[in-house]
Amino acid sequence: MQAIARKKVPLSESQILRAYTEKTPTSARLYARAERVFPSGVTHIARYLEPHPLFVSRAAGSRKWDVDGNEYTDYFGGHGALILGHNHPAVVEAVTAQLARGTHYGASHELEIEWAELIQQMVPCAERVRFTSSGTEATMMALRLARAFTGKPMLVRFAGHFHGWHDHVAASSPTSQPGEPQQAAPGILQEIADRTLVCPPNDIDFVRRLCESRQDIAALILEPTGATFGHAPLVPGFLAAMREITARHGIVLIFDEVVTGFRCSTGGAQLHYHVTPDLATVAKIVAGGYPGAAVVGRAEILGALEHHHSGAGLLLPAIPHQGTFNGNPISAAAGVATLRLLRSTDIIERANRAAAAIRDQINGLLRRQGVNWCAYGEFSAFHIFCNSDPEPVSPEAIHAGRVHWSKLKGATAPELLEKIRLGFLTSGVDAVGWPGGIVSGVHNAQDIDRTVSAFEKLLAVLAEEGDLG
Repeated sequence: MQAIARKKVPLSESQILRAYTEKTPTSARLYARAERVFPSGVTHIARYLEPHPLFVSRAAGSRKWDVDGNEYTDYFGGHGALILGHNHPAVVEAVTAQLARGTHYGASHELEIEWAELIQQMVPCAERVRFTSSGTEATMMALRLARAFTGKPMLVRFAGHFHGWHDHVAASSPTSQPGEPQQAAPGILQEIADRTLVCPPNDIDFVRRLCESRQDIAALILEPTGATFGHAPLVPGFLAAMREITARHGIVLIFDEVVTGFRCSTGGAQLHYHVTPDLATVAKIVAGGYPGAAVVGRAEILGALEHHHSGAGLLLPAIPHQGTFNGNPISAAAGVATLRLLRSTDIIERANRAAAAIRDQINGLLRRQGVNWCAYGEFSAFHIFCNSDPEPVSPEAIHAGRVHWSKLKGATAPELLEKIRLGFLTSGVDAVGWPGGIVSGVHNAQDIDRTVSAFEKLLAVLAEEGDLG
């Protein structure tokens, strides 16, 4: 397919964009309204799409339907929160029952204890649990806890890893030198960005030297499957090395399990890899698709959140922590129902098998058509590497770290990514913009067939429009 060079057709003239526009006229009308109230007409940066985003009216199981009545196999999965698919009966039943009892008590309640006890039983590091409302809040709290516990100011993170949009981790441009702070993004004080050192992923020796050379590092935070749920995977042994290095130097090791928690296994990536961090952040699946998250970890570190008694009387926590919706009863009901199902069924394994089938079938199609791209990933995700080099790249090479993370994450031209997403949508598949997708435990053989067929049609158009070389 790549042997015949064709002139590249821009997105604005692509038949893919034309087909999408014809299919989604009501989405276009709603977007015209949205642009008058939302910046760029969206409420999340990942939902932006040209010429207009998809507007959805309902969802069930592995499918969703847009406002024009078109059906899609869904791989956005509530941004990774819906491992049970949309509207799982057990979650709907639990939430409906709780709605009748109340949505917000402004008080403690038994259901939040049951929710936390399940997390404590399932997640290896979870000696204590503190609920928040989002993954961003959870990582922000985890970093503050680490600084309070160690009395040190500096943080270490890895290029390409995402930990929310708060000031301590939302830097702007890559560093010129590894181990240096990033340039602050607009609105973030450079003094704050200067407190976070950015390391190249997969370079164990570099991290070891950095930690040996400094005495002011409070915490090291990472995504335990690599950036964006394995979009830029970590090499084997990396987590164990980080555990050894941080333990030796008194650095708090934080696993950001906002995505991987209850998806890699019932106890997250830490249970799967048998590496226990000091703290972890969980969100998305933990609340069953409803708003909710938590910081979990060593009791002595979360002790900064506790009240104390002394000779002078009651002392407030070193870190006072508010949050209007912490431990919300509705989120607790959904979370309890979801975690019970994950612990008692093979839903995680079913999601993993479906994702593996998608990766295998896409790779078979790419080989047959002579396209040097590849599908890769682990657990319940599939990533598509739009390889621009003449030599093919295998999933094994990617997972062994032989492809630089920057080629996997952020190197594909935005117009090509838009074409891929629109092309999937025109064939009834809602894939994420990596490109790739997050798979649930209810995706079935029909969904897989539809996905591979959509990709085959997409490849034909991309070849015709000069996007495959």
